[in-house]
Parts: sequence; C-alpha cells; structure tokens
Amino acid sequence: MADLTTEFLGITSPNPFWLASAPPTDKEYNVRRAFEAGWGGVVWKTLGAEGPPVVNVNGPRYGAVWGADRRLLGLNNIELITDRPLEVNLEEITRVKKDYPDRAIIVSLMVPCEEQAWKDILPRVEATGADGIELNFGCPHGMAERGMGSAVGQVPDYIQMVTEWCKKYYSKPVIVKLTPNITDIRFPARAAKAGGADAVSLINTINSITSVNLDSMAPEPTIGGKGTHGGYCGPAVKPIAMNMVAEIARCPQTHGMPISAIGGVTTWRDAAEFIALGAGNVQVCTAAMTYGFKVVEEMISGLSAWMDEKGHASIQDFMGSAVPNVTDWQYLDLNYVTKARISEADCIQCGRCYAACEDTSHQAIAMSADRVFTVKDEDCVACNLCVNVCPVEGCITMEEIPAGETDLRTGEVVSDTHGDWTTHPNNPSVQAAE
Repeated sequence: MADLTTEFLGITSPNPFWLASAPPTDKEYNVRRAFEAGWGGVVWKTLGAEGPPVVNVNGPRYGAVWGADRRLLGLNNIELITDRPLEVNLEEITRVKKDYPDRAIIVSLMVPCEEQAWKDILPRVEATGADGIELNFGCPHGMAERGMGSAVGQVPDYIQMVTEWCKKYYSKPVIVKLTPNITDIRFPARAAKAGGADAVSLINTINSITSVNLDSMAPEPTIGGKGTHGGYCGPAVKPIAMNMVAEIARCPQTHGMPISAIGGVTTWRDAAEFIALGAGNVQVCTAAMTYGFKVVEEMISGLSAWMDEKGHASIQDFMGSAVPNVTDWQYLDLNYVTKARISEADCIQCGRCYAACEDTSHQAIAMSADRVFTVKDEDCVACNLCVNVCPVEGCITMEEIPAGETDLRTGEVVSDTHGDWTTHPNNPSVQAAE
C-alpha cells in the first residue's frame, strides 16, 4: 500500500491534504471535525493583531459561478480575517495541537507592516505549540485596503522585509502565502526566499466580481444595495494556480523551494497534478465548503489507489516529476505531428465537432448525408478543438504520425531526416507565426 505520510518542512502529517486558511478553519469545533474526518493538517484562519476589532458583513459573503448542472465552479468571497478575539484563537490552537500531535497545524497571520506588531504576536503564536506560521500576503479584499494582505504581497521588498522580521522573532517554519494578483509570480517568490522563508504557498484568491444583479444593478453578493470585489477560488482557478506553481518550481532562483499548492483542489487527481508540478502538499478550501469535510476520504483513497497502480511507494516518488517537461513555447518540438481520429462506434452524431471546425477552425471535418463525421487529414492542423468540444469522452482522439510518414498535405515525408518540417509552410506553427 502507498504511504501518504508527508514531511513538509520537517512537519509530519498522515497525508498531504491540508485545509487552507479560510472559514472551515476558523475555530476549534471545525478543526476537530476536520481531523476526525481524516485531514492531514490545517492552516488556521488568519489571525490579526489586537486592536480595533475586525467586523465582517452580516449579509451574504459569497458569490458563485455554476456550471450548467449547477456544479459549483467558483466562489467569490468577501469575508475578512477572523473576527474572533486573538486570545480565544490562541487558546483553541493550543488545545487542538495538544490533542492531535500527529496533525499539522499552521497559523495564518496578518498584522500591520510594522516590525513591532510582528515582534509582539509571534511569541504568543509560538507558545501554542503550532508547527509553523503562514504569512497571509494574498487576501485581495478588505484587509488590502488597510495596507495588509495583497497590498504587501504585490511589493517584493515588503515581502522580504516582513519575512526577515518573522525569521528573526520566530523559530519554527515560516511559509509565505503569495497573491496571484500580480504580473509575474516569480518575483514575490524570490523575495520570500531572499527573506529566509522556508516555503511558499499559492495561490491565494483572485480579485473578482462574479456576477451583477440586473434588477438592482449591483455586484453580487449585494450588501445594502452595494457590492465589492472579492477573492475568487474553486475549481475554476486551478489552471492559473498550476501555472504559477510550475513557474516557481522551474525558476532557477526558486527551484527546490518547498511549495504548498492551493487552488481548486477537488479530487485526488488535482492533488497528484500539483505534486507532480513540485508541490510538497496541497491545501483545500472550496471542495470542503461544497461537500463537507468527509470529501477528504475520497481524496485519500483515490490518491492511494493511483499510487499503488503506478508503483509509487510515497509522495516523494513522483513529486516534481512533471517539472522537467514544463518548457517555454520556443522549445516545443515542431516536428511532432498528430491528426484527429473520430470513433464512429462512440459518436452520438451531435455535430459539435463539425460545427466548431467548420465555423471557427480549419474545415477539416466532413459530414455525410447520414451524419457520419470523418476527418480530412489534408486540412487537419491538430488543433485539438474537436476533442475538447466533443461531449463523449474518448470519441475523438489525436493520433501521432510517426517520423517518416507522408504528410498528406504535400506528399512530402515528415521526418527529422527527410526535410525540415519546422520551417515547412504547411506546418501549423509556421502558419500561426505568419
């Protein structure tokens, strides 16, 4: 059986599935339920310094984007950091860590960008026995307007400065949580490393407005007739998160830096993909808020079964395996050629592939009078659009043309040794460049 035990920054947890800092980790009651359900760790919802109280709205806090079947694709969150007293949170963290010593507990922090504020809070957090801290430099709403959250995460110099303070006044691991609301994620990651961060976590939520009520003419969620931008999360952000994780994993300046991946993890497969891109564990929020804490059982069993099938004894066996295969466009093999193939046995004759190709692509699919669809190889540029719009999984596939086969467009041989397909005028990549 695969061993899902994960060691991240010297912190051992029974599996790589942690709950992210968010409403599900706001209090002792929730965290205990999470651990009983099987979660390997939690990042406690963000604590702030003592001072003026944090006051959350008492109206709707979440907006949503749904698929056609009302499957939740994304949440827009306008909730602030914890509005519970700091001392109460610290007492609860202490009790939970004592009762669950084998689970990871990380404390998320967001305080003013002043050295004394961090110097004051860090010893109190360390006294709880928690395994580490996560610096919330990502929250894009509410707290950012106060000079915290993403207002810090968007300035690499601030990231480095605050990280240095934390390493100075705190002896356990420091994780820097990065905002995706920035042009190039590599710069804040480098700043975190320069400041001495032990790891980075990403992504935090993406600035968003998910919908507008066309009766009240206000963004949703609507509070007293007004709306605001919030933080977007859920399955829809996963592609963005994976790219940013991969960029940090393959950047020479941050290569090898531990990464805790966040962003749309809903199934075991999502977790495996992030780990293959260099993550040491994954953090989950929206899936737990959608399905409840027991969703982790499916994640654990699914990942374990896949690892057994692939012969992976531990997470480390495949961690980062996909990173060497992430490259820049200029290094892609332009001699690689595929053609679409349609399985007549699986086709339901809906015509989506034909409509998409005929109207918006390369007119490479023919439709007979009795609605049999075939690919015209001489026109197919292997764009993959037909595969993506087909509602039947596996009905349309892309078949590689081995080196040395004839190019049906020109009659010429497609091969590294028989002509340079890279510069051939019929190469789709050359056409696109032109």
